[in-house]
Amino acid sequence: MAQDRVESVERALTVLDVFDSPQDRFTLAELANATGYYKSTLLRLLSSLERFDYVQRGQDGRFRLGHAPVRLARRHLPSRQLEVWIQPVLESLTLASGETAALIEVTGKYAECRLASVPDSSLRHELRPGERWRIEHAGSPARDFPGGIMVCRQITYPEETSLRWLALSGPSSRLTTALADKHLDAAQAELERRPTER
Repeated sequence: MAQDRVESVERALTVLDVFDSPQDRFTLAELANATGYYKSTLLRLLSSLERFDYVQRGQDGRFRLGHAPVRLARRHLPSRQLEVWIQPVLESLTLASGETAALIEVTGKYAECRLASVPDSSLRHELRPGERWRIEHAGSPARDFPGGIMVCRQITYPEETSLRWLALSGPSSRLTTALADKHLDAAQAELERRPTER
C-alpha cells in the first residue's frame, strides 16, 4: 500500500540494487546516472549505508558492497549447511597448522572468503568472510599479500557446481607450500569423512 512506503528506505534499496551487476565498484557519478538521484542525495544515502557496512568507500573514492549483505546471505539455508559441514574442518586446520584457514568461493574473475578460522597468534594473515579480491593466478584463487603465502586446494560440495577452495595462509617465514599441502591433505580427508547436513 502506498501509505506504507518509506521513501528513504526505498531510495537506499535502489542504490543497493545498482551493485547487482558485473561491475563491482562505482563512482558517485555512475551511481547518480544509474539511480537518477542527485549526488547530494546519494551522498546522504551512501553515508548511512556505509555506517552499517552495506557499502564501503575505497581510497579511490569509488563505492563497493560492504560485508553486511554477505553476512545476511550466509544465513540462507544452503550457506548454513555449508558452514555446518566445513567450519569445524577449518577450525581443526587452524589448530593443527597455527595458520589462517578459509573457504574461498570463485565467481568469474573474483574470489571471496566465505568462511574463515583465524589463529590466536599476533603474527597472522587477517582474512574475514566477505573479503573479495581479483584472481591473479590461473588455476588458483590464492591471494598475494606482503610477507605471506596462501595455498589453495579445490573441493567439491555435494550437489553444487560452485568452485570452492580450502585455503591455508600465513607468514612465509613460518608457512611453506609443502607444509600447507600436508595440512590441506588432512583437511580434505576430514571433509570426505564428514557427513553433509541435509
